[in-house]
Amino acid sequence: MKKEIVINSSPHEIRIAMLEDGELVELIVEGADAKRIVGNVYKGKVTSVKPGLQAAFVDIGMERAGFLHASDLDHDDTDEEDSGGGRGGRRRHRHVPDIGTVLKVGDSILVQVTKEPINTKGPRLTADISLPGRYLVMMPKGRHIGVSRKIDDRRERARLKQLLQKHRPEEGAFIIRTAATAMTEDAVKQDVGYLSGLLDKISLGGREAVAPALVHEDVGMVVALIRDIFKEDTARLIIDDKEDFDRLHTYVTTFAPELKNRIEYYKGDLPIFDHFEIEPEIKKTLDKRVWMKKGGYLIIEPTEALVSIDVNTGRFTGRRNQEDTIFQTNMLAAREVARQLRLRDFGGIIVIDFIDMESEGNKKRVFNELKTHLHRDRARHKVFQVSGLGLVEMSRQRVRPSLLSQLSDDCPYCTGTGKVMSMETMSNRIERLVHRIAIVTRERRLQIQANPVLALYLLEERPDQFRDLCHTFDLDLNVLDDPTQHVEEFRIVSLDSGKDLIAEFEKRARSGR
Repeated sequence: MKKEIVINSSPHEIRIAMLEDGELVELIVEGADAKRIVGNVYKGKVTSVKPGLQAAFVDIGMERAGFLHASDLDHDDTDEEDSGGGRGGRRRHRHVPDIGTVLKVGDSILVQVTKEPINTKGPRLTADISLPGRYLVMMPKGRHIGVSRKIDDRRERARLKQLLQKHRPEEGAFIIRTAATAMTEDAVKQDVGYLSGLLDKISLGGREAVAPALVHEDVGMVVALIRDIFKEDTARLIIDDKEDFDRLHTYVTTFAPELKNRIEYYKGDLPIFDHFEIEPEIKKTLDKRVWMKKGGYLIIEPTEALVSIDVNTGRFTGRRNQEDTIFQTNMLAAREVARQLRLRDFGGIIVIDFIDMESEGNKKRVFNELKTHLHRDRARHKVFQVSGLGLVEMSRQRVRPSLLSQLSDDCPYCTGTGKVMSMETMSNRIERLVHRIAIVTRERRLQIQANPVLALYLLEERPDQFRDLCHTFDLDLNVLDDPTQHVEEFRIVSLDSGKDLIAEFEKRARSGR
């Protein structure tokens, strides 16, 4: 399988796409104002202790207090478990103290964010701090060495433990990550030195800071991706921003020099996501209906508590008999469900309604196909056997808001029962379309005709964005409010000919010109 990472970086948004054999399987979007806080360490102040919930609420200087459960209090863990990216991957089979005896209102405590704020919930916190490096994860407490369970070669596990034991500091526990397979002694020394120095800085900041305060800010999303995802099995990483390219190249040269030749700077004329045909796939992530090969389809319905996925044969009639048609549809659905969960980044409880099958053997094969493809998912998950009703229940780790919630706002026309694109997303979409039109049509005098709400947003919130476009492509660009336009609709017309340039661009794109 060929794995690639494509990064579209702009001053207003960073989009990271992961491809497997050219197919989009994951998409991470981060706006300029939506800063990633998972991994950050804060000195917080306890504002409330709830013995009935075995939890405390901690002020870390954000809009909503963070949630700290008793099971996430500082402890020494001795299990050998996969780090899961360095946070929250270890077992919890241990005594959980009464939180009322450990914390009281007004206490200061050093905590780390393990889950972004989602909807009305504040961030999830842990006092069991862990610091991920390229190959290792370090915890301040304890002395044990854990090894990722995904490293199943006993000799390699023993070799890595021996290397780490030789160079580890006096204090601190370590987990050896999956990426450490075949790690050299120099790499061990470098990672240990980096993490030990980082821990010293955090310890000093924790003593000197006045709560609530940020003590340690984790690396940005792009570098975190390199640290956690960019591995030997990735064929290449390609990015369209020169500064980010230089930053990534420097980081990889220092921490993973064997990968530096796999980083490429994109210099093409077309926007990078158009070149890799990612834009149409992103648009599909907002659709409830997902078409599969042979004519079957999925209906995906996210709710507050769970996500339901319904499998349908659709236009697929098969060539043999009904059982075979249903079986083939379910097998395709098992693969597509696994991809959609990763792509849309759904978390929590997921219920999949496969089409009823008579054969127990077919049920088992569909279930195994689902598990096989879920194995590629970086998020932790648990899948239960097919029920008597043909349902598969599963849970999936929720770390950040789903892609749907990131790309859309509640629809003002239907009071939240549907979705429309956010103003930020629409603005970025218009920017990219103007970019593409300027390249393909060579038109230089353009007018954007948009709903008054969107037009006002473009003029007041994004003037620099379009000023830069004008400068880059020598454009004469203005915005006209049009009350007849839906908030998700807009037109881009030529001020010289009056042509609809979106239609003109799509026509030329279809013809390959």
